[in-house]
Amino acid sequence: MTRSAGAGGRKGVELLVGTQKGLFRLVSDPGRQKWTLTGPAIAGYEILHAWRDPRRPGNGFAAATHTIWGTHIYRTTDGARSWQSLSTVPCHRDREDGPSLRSIWFLAPGPAGQPDTLYAGIDPAGLFVTHDSGDSWQPVDGLNRHPTRNTWEPARGGFCVHSITCPEGAPGRIYAAVSAGGAYRSDDGGDSWYPINSGVRAENLPDVRAESGHNIHRLLVHPTNPDRLFRQCYNGVYRSDDGGLNWTEITAGLPSDFGYALVSEPDDADSVYVLPIDSNHMRTTPEGRLRVYRSGDGGRNWTALTRGLPQDHAYVTVLREAMDVDGLPECGVYFGTSSGHVFASPDRGANWQCIASFLPRILSVKARALDEHD
Repeated sequence: MTRSAGAGGRKGVELLVGTQKGLFRLVSDPGRQKWTLTGPAIAGYEILHAWRDPRRPGNGFAAATHTIWGTHIYRTTDGARSWQSLSTVPCHRDREDGPSLRSIWFLAPGPAGQPDTLYAGIDPAGLFVTHDSGDSWQPVDGLNRHPTRNTWEPARGGFCVHSITCPEGAPGRIYAAVSAGGAYRSDDGGDSWYPINSGVRAENLPDVRAESGHNIHRLLVHPTNPDRLFRQCYNGVYRSDDGGLNWTEITAGLPSDFGYALVSEPDDADSVYVLPIDSNHMRTTPEGRLRVYRSGDGGRNWTALTRGLPQDHAYVTVLREAMDVDGLPECGVYFGTSSGHVFASPDRGANWQCIASFLPRILSVKARALDEHD
């Protein structure tokens, strides 16, 4: 997510929508009321994560997996108009008990001053870094060989590293999450790591207050406050005010403690949106009602946002990377569903419209406010 230079130069919003059968692009008018759909690019591949690079907006990256052709990283250098496969991918080199790479779950930009640095989270769980825009990859052994690794185990959706963030305002700090392993933090550029799960219930484990082994679905670092974190777990939604050292549960007021997606407005560290899912068994919207919940006070109170969303027999799932915000002055919120529908709100979730329907199952949505340079 990147912010527009201002309303005067605004051209609209771009959504990169990763699906089970390729990458689609939605572009709005300046008012975010009319949308144009193109695609699919990288047709036939599952696109687990795709975004335009905030450091070089003409560039972008997509993580792609195909049951026959394998796993690839695609790069664009012309503003998402065309995509080319890179020649290398991150993978384990020393595994004797399983595959070196099943899929790439997450790609993240490095620090703003290092435009050629990217991070990748893969399945089987591993964190990798490149300093040449993806031409070569190195393992981040401080996390991959962490002493708590023996507490990690595959979750139902996979065994992966995700939610990688290099926050501005905290040089050297990196956050990452492991499903299932928990949240981790580094303060020295990735050389060493420590688990940050204190106060989080781990009901998938014999010790519900375990240091590691947590089944974390999404870790969110606020873009302007590197100490304000939110997380959606297998059991509960949580907030941290000290960079993950301690967590407060903020599930009260939500219809379920289970879910995947959550986002925050970049200008307001107390804002958070979640999209609850009904239990680890059902894994669809509670009561068949598609509801986004917003809090403006860090999760102390929640409001259901439903105007324009189906409230009867809407049994869908919204995955961890399938929700985003555009960061414009009146923040737009977007999400995609397992049924292939994309919903958009130009006014912080007060009103919703379906802007695309019957796409393949949606795996990721990434928003970018366009400006006069696009």
